[in-house]
Amino acid sequence: MLDQLEELPLFPLNAVLLPHARMPIHIFEPRYLELVRNCLRNETGFGICLNKSAGGSGGLDDPHLVGTACRILSVQTHSDKTMDIVVEGRRRFRIRRIEEDKFPYLVGHVEPVTEEESAEPNRQEALAIRVRELMSTLIEQALQHANMQVASVKLPEDPVALSFVVAEFLGLEPIRQQRLIEVTDTVERLAELVPVIEDHLAEQEQPLYSRLTPQDLAEWINLN
Repeated sequence: MLDQLEELPLFPLNAVLLPHARMPIHIFEPRYLELVRNCLRNETGFGICLNKSAGGSGGLDDPHLVGTACRILSVQTHSDKTMDIVVEGRRRFRIRRIEEDKFPYLVGHVEPVTEEESAEPNRQEALAIRVRELMSTLIEQALQHANMQVASVKLPEDPVALSFVVAEFLGLEPIRQQRLIEVTDTVERLAELVPVIEDHLAEQEQPLYSRLTPQDLAEWINLN
């Protein structure tokens, strides 16, 4: 079985990349500059994992075993050889084995994390509807705060994609995001997000919607 695993360069960070989310990364360490160059040369992506320790950049890497494979969307190389890249999360993976001496960076032998087929399709659909309703309200409040009117809110129809897109939007702490990418039950993930959105809507002091800008919401809305 192990010989059927995919080899994936690993980039441990003190952050979680969720599927469908985008992340800017400033690359300055030689090992990760080489990682990005190799990925660009081979037209491949790499895997982002949350570091268990605060080591991350320059320290000892001890990645969580579930991470997100990403593709590189854009690269800007600077005169000092550092890079700024933007990546997009694609699919989740689980590390089965790590090679530490093949390259200056870690290489994982990984398998895909597969979402379970829901045993409660009716509950899943009800939760997805509830999440869309709550998020639409949150987004509309953000635009009202900016003196703008929304014509429609665009949220994913697929419940799996919806759960990850909303989780990214809510800006949860990394360890909580890590738990969400490890969960393979869409119902469980959506059920965990509902009270979080409700709490944001009930905030009295600097609610989330007051901290958002129309630019933050550009992919979600059609304006009047």
